[in-house]
Parts: sequence; C-alpha cells; structure tokens
Amino acid sequence: MMHIQEATIYVFGTRADAEQAIGKLSVAGIDVTKLSLIGKGYHSEEHPIGFYTMGDKIKSWGATGAFWGGIWGLLIAPAVFMFPGIGLVAMAGPIVAVLASALEGAVIVGGLSALGAAMSLIGVPQEKQIMYETALKADQYILIAHGSEQEVARVKAELANVRMVSDYLQI
Repeated sequence: MMHIQEATIYVFGTRADAEQAIGKLSVAGIDVTKLSLIGKGYHSEEHPIGFYTMGDKIKSWGATGAFWGGIWGLLIAPAVFMFPGIGLVAMAGPIVAVLASALEGAVIVGGLSALGAAMSLIGVPQEKQIMYETALKADQYILIAHGSEQEVARVKAELANVRMVSDYLQI
C-alpha cells in the first residue's frame, strides 16, 4: 500500500466545480497523479451511462460518463464501486489503492464502511468520514490531494479562492 504523508480534502457541490479545481491544479503544475476524486451523481442521468476499458484507455458515455472519462484521462487508477447505502461511486487516484488494500486485507472493522475504512487508513477521523459519506449521498464530489507537506500546501494555495461546499481538512 502507498504511504501517504499528508493529505487535504475538499468537497465540491457540483462536478463542474470539481473539474474546475482539478483543471486549475493541473495548469498550476500540480502532479495530478497525487489527486483522488470520489463522486457519483448518476441518478440525474436521463440516458444510460457507463465506463469500460479498451486496452489502456477508459471509454465512457453519457453526460456523467464524459466527465469521468475526462477526469480518468488525468488521474490514475480509475474504478467504480457499489457501496451499500451510498450507491454506485466512481473514483480515481491514490485512494483507489488504499480502498483496494482495505478490502483485500479485511481492514473493515468496527462498523466502518469500505470507504470509511480507506479514509481511516489515510488518517481521516471517523466523524469526518461520516461527513464525506453524507456528501457522496448528496451527489457531491470529494477531492483529496496526497503528498508531502509542501505539495499539500501548494494545493491549498491554488484552491484558496475556488468555490467548494466545505473547506479543506488537513490530515
């Protein structure tokens, strides 16, 4: 499992806001392979959506599919999971490896959900895990910047004036 020294977490109300934040970080030269994005928002689709791999490329369709297809072109380790109580959740970035480790290692204990267990492994306190799961249920997007103290500080500086639902949590 990847060791994550520091992380900062943001919650965005819309996929457009999350996409804007990732774009801003990319343009600023932030290493986007150290960003994780978690979200759903599928129930508002009027047409089928989907994701699949074709060789080393992610294919997608539908409005949400186009968003995730674009994001997955930037971020590493795209995945889709079904979480009881939350629904179908798409994610990409280092958090996927952490979640896979939690699932494979049966780390899920003490009533934590699979997502809560992964967040616990990167140092998110339990009360914040509940807040983030609630945000996902409300179709919001969670952006996690992983890295050194300096890298996380750079992300915070770049996103200081970006519209979000809740401010960052440094862990």
